[in-house]
Amino acid sequence: MAANTSMLHVRVDDDTKAQATEALAALGLSVSDAVRLFLRRVVADQAFPLELKVPNAKTRAAMAEAEKIVRSRKARFATFDAMVADLEKVGSQ
Repeated sequence: MAANTSMLHVRVDDDTKAQATEALAALGLSVSDAVRLFLRRVVADQAFPLELKVPNAKTRAAMAEAEKIVRSRKARFATFDAMVADLEKVGSQ
C-alpha cells in the first residue's frame, strides 16, 4: 500500500539552492531527501534538530557592522594588507 504524500513548496534563492544541491549530491542525497530527513527528525525528537543560538552582543555588533558595510558599499579597510594588519593586532590582544 502506497503512503499518502503531499507537496511541500519552499522558496529559496537560486544560489543557495544550487550550493545545497551540490553539497547534498556529494552525500548521495537530493534536496527532497534532505527535507524529508529533516522533517522526520523533527517528528522523532519533537524538537528542531539543529542547535540554534542567539548571537551574543559582540556577534550582534559584528553582524550590524557587516550589514552597514554592505549597505554603504564602502570597505572598512583601504587595502587587504590593512585588513590583515588589523586582524593580527586584534588577534594578539
